[in-house]
Amino acid sequence: MPYAGLGAAPWRNGGGVTREVLRLPENASAEASPEEFAARISIADVDASGPFSAYPGIDRIIMLVGGSSMRLTIDGRRAELLPLHPFAFAGDASTLGEIDSPTRDLNVMTCRGLATATMTVVHGGPRQVDVRTGEDAVIVGLPERGCVVALQDGSGGVEAEKPIELGDLDCLHLHGLGSATVRGEGAVITVTRRGTPPGPTLRGGGAGPKLG
Repeated sequence: MPYAGLGAAPWRNGGGVTREVLRLPENASAEASPEEFAARISIADVDASGPFSAYPGIDRIIMLVGGSSMRLTIDGRRAELLPLHPFAFAGDASTLGEIDSPTRDLNVMTCRGLATATMTVVHGGPRQVDVRTGEDAVIVGLPERGCVVALQDGSGGVEAEKPIELGDLDCLHLHGLGSATVRGEGAVITVTRRGTPPGPTLRGGGAGPKLG
């Protein structure tokens, strides 16, 4: 999945843009609310400070992949995000994000009880990534660093004759049984599904996406 090919969705408040990488299950509607899918991975450009949207029942992981820092205030507690350091927090929490200049971040949302996720960073490698039944993995090439992935056992539905080079923020989705070896600089997101989301529900109107 080349980064340049990811569709960009501007936020309603004009504070940024989100590019969706993966939604699980993959047949979930693009209009589904976070409570109606198991997991969602995206890359966001943040242009202005502001509140995050509240997502009850959602667990989140965020990591800066562009920009110098972002300061979060989560239910009154402050935390500073630094580049390439994943940070986990509850989507239920009242969260304010403050930036001094535009940033870009990698985001994971999982619906509590339906999926869990981890995000780790590979520095140099080699790092073995194993995908088991009920798991999906996404490998993201980090900007200006270079990332090479060698697939084994048909991971991702293909058998590569040579390693795959990921450009800046290019993504590779691995699913089904298999494994891959990651070299260079990349982020590895692993999602473990534990259930199936319910069908669409009627929801009251809202302000739409804020910071993420």
